[in-house]
Amino acid sequence: MGTKILLCSCAGTQDLDAEKIASACDAACSKVHSALCTSELETAASLMKGGDTVIACGQEQDVFQALAEELNIDAPGFVDLRDRAGWSEQGSDAAPKMAALAAEALLPQPITPSVDVFSEGTCFIVGSGKVAFDLAARLSEALAVTVLVTDDAQPISRAFDVVRGRIRSLTGALGGFSLRFDALQQMKPGGRGDFTWTGPRDGAQSSCDIVIDLTGGTPFVQAPAKREGYLRADPKDTIALERLAFEAVQLVGTFEKPLYVRMEETLCAHSRAEQVACTNCLDICPTGAITPAGEHVSIDPMVCAGCGECAAVCPSTAITYEDPPISALLSRMHVLARTFRRAGGEAPRLLVHDSHGTEMIRLAARFGRGLPADVIPLELQVISGFGHAEMLAALAHGFARVDVLLAPTTERDALDRELELAQAIAGADGLGLIDEADPDAMADLLYEQDVPPPLADPVLPLGNRRQITRLSAQALNPQAEAPMPLPENAPYGAIAVNTDACTLCLSCVSLCPSGALIDNPDKPQLNFQQDACLQCGLCKGICPENAITLVPQLDLSDAALSQQVLNEEEPFACVECGALFGVKSTVERIMEKLSGTHPMFATSDKARMIQMCDNCRVNAQFQQQDNPFQSNPKPKVVTTDDYFSKRKDH
Repeated sequence: MGTKILLCSCAGTQDLDAEKIASACDAACSKVHSALCTSELETAASLMKGGDTVIACGQEQDVFQALAEELNIDAPGFVDLRDRAGWSEQGSDAAPKMAALAAEALLPQPITPSVDVFSEGTCFIVGSGKVAFDLAARLSEALAVTVLVTDDAQPISRAFDVVRGRIRSLTGALGGFSLRFDALQQMKPGGRGDFTWTGPRDGAQSSCDIVIDLTGGTPFVQAPAKREGYLRADPKDTIALERLAFEAVQLVGTFEKPLYVRMEETLCAHSRAEQVACTNCLDICPTGAITPAGEHVSIDPMVCAGCGECAAVCPSTAITYEDPPISALLSRMHVLARTFRRAGGEAPRLLVHDSHGTEMIRLAARFGRGLPADVIPLELQVISGFGHAEMLAALAHGFARVDVLLAPTTERDALDRELELAQAIAGADGLGLIDEADPDAMADLLYEQDVPPPLADPVLPLGNRRQITRLSAQALNPQAEAPMPLPENAPYGAIAVNTDACTLCLSCVSLCPSGALIDNPDKPQLNFQQDACLQCGLCKGICPENAITLVPQLDLSDAALSQQVLNEEEPFACVECGALFGVKSTVERIMEKLSGTHPMFATSDKARMIQMCDNCRVNAQFQQQDNPFQSNPKPKVVTTDDYFSKRKDH
């Protein structure tokens, strides 16, 4: 039995077309009720007992979840049709959008992988004694507290430990903080009068589960608001301290930490042979969770806050976002666009938002104009990782325009960069960011927006982010012949080689992390496959002749998928055996510089060895009197006659 959608007009305040919704999203719908959460609650219970249900209500989820518990059945699913579609100036025309939202709600969503985090309640408080001692005394009944006092205050209670010193470094997150101290002094509890202290000691180490920072100064970690287990408050704010104390006692037990990103080390283009190339993720990570680890980077899953910016800017797809994976996000966008068109809609717009945007939409619906009938909201946990691949894929799916609704706390670095790249590929008319905190102003902006025509023949881009970008760009630019220029630091492009300077040493080939640069084992030749190039700059940095220049561009032709010759020369023929080796111009240049001038090649016979292949050169050196391979003469074998001859001599 399939899932059934329970429709409710919310006391007749919205129009619902059950038949159109059911036919467009291929699901059974109930008749349109008017008060499922109150007077018709028994009807809702009967329908819920009949099988899997999705209730078209976002406001009263707690009521229906409690009802499911009472009935001892699985909790139903939910889809908000009222705030996102029904309550609108154009609510009477919102049936296609309602069908699209209902179809999306029926999609199964993947489970984000996670790891268990254990916190036993070991708490470390740092701050002045007046504030820290009072908080420690209250928390000591539930947590094991240690206070690092930053002034000369003396504790009275022995319910918690007290130390003095300076924090040199603090790393980790909830359940696994590590601290290093300088000038650490421990309190001596014995004796009369004030407590005394041990001598200061540098380099002391400790660990804890929770850190409470009451210094009011510079935080000890990057992005403190995103570091789980790191609690910080203004020591002068009494309300903030009370809220902090309540939060601290909740951080004891076992918690699930989502593994937001996955790292494929073999694809990483961070460095090769100690030559640093790509640092995109290192530069953009707000929490410092990413660190260099040789030729690749390492991501600390405990510190990672799941913003997704690293995956958005990774040129090689070594970092992929898992909450949700891009394949699940593409499925949602595809279902939304396809169902909207099946229900009679023509040019849908996509509004990408997070929980802050959800509240903005609710306020605009309840007190204002609501969303236009052609604007389909897509809620994500975080929007900072919605990169150029996702933007282009949405347009390729048939959305006429894609906007990202920013929140006050949104990390914008990656979004600004990715938007510029996406606009260079698809044009500026269909993509944008909405930075508006007022719900009414947001709605007005959407109503007044110029909407370009959508793609006439939508496509379904699949694969990794690079493949999705290429397929989407080809659909959006069917007439493109020349490569499209891209902004600096784009992850797609070509390289230009100065053939006059290039010596075909092939250092660039040996270090290219993506295999875009290729040699030819049969002749001196430098080949290049543009589709594989990451524009990481490693080849440019390693070239001893400074002969390589990066050219950010996107070539949508088939030529980008095949090898192109960037430079080639004639090989040199060995003067002894005729075998081809090396580069002719290079051998001639070496002859010109060394022959007759360098001590090792002063004579014509020795200079001639420059023109020999490896085998012939070794053979020639072996035949010389000053043979470098020559060893001492082999000792004469001693025989019995030698012993007898020695006896005769004596």
